[in-house]
Amino acid sequence: MKERYNTITKEILLTIALVGMVVVASTSPYFLINIARAIIKNKKYKNSKAVEQKIVASLRKLRKNKIIILEEKEDGNFTIELTNKGKRKVEEINIDKLEIIKQKIWDKKWRIVAFDIPERKKRGRDALRQKLQGLNFYQLQKSVFVCPYPCDKEILFLSEFFDIGNFVNIITADKIYDDIRLKKHFAV
Repeated sequence: MKERYNTITKEILLTIALVGMVVVASTSPYFLINIARAIIKNKKYKNSKAVEQKIVASLRKLRKNKIIILEEKEDGNFTIELTNKGKRKVEEINIDKLEIIKQKIWDKKWRIVAFDIPERKKRGRDALRQKLQGLNFYQLQKSVFVCPYPCDKEILFLSEFFDIGNFVNIITADKIYDDIRLKKHFAV
């Protein structure tokens, strides 16, 4: 089961993922506050004590849950990096934020996602099906979903994340017979 994170924790993870590693100079025992300040430096949060304390609490929790590695270097600086488990959490956060961008003018092409995923990969199959429904794909058949907008990158990302890439295919079609329901569903 996916653990849900609050907005500040998600920002911390995405910031660390974006920069790769956060390095903070530490000359005091309050290095977590210095790390918090470094993380929120260019963010929408004001540098308030309350936000700092929330970030410090999040950092402690992430460290305890082995999502990040907090390490002191020989020069006295501290670094924060994502563990493999942390990188996986960032992918989960990115999946939660995933969306298909609608074109202003439809190119009259249908994107068909078809899959035949074996029973041993049932969890990935169910997760993909649920995500496609959440992205407003039209379910044409049990394992066939349709969307009028470009979505190759998103589907490949989902397939890789759920470890089912070998069983998923993306087809671009100019015509689907009797596509009146589809056009109505997508208002195209």
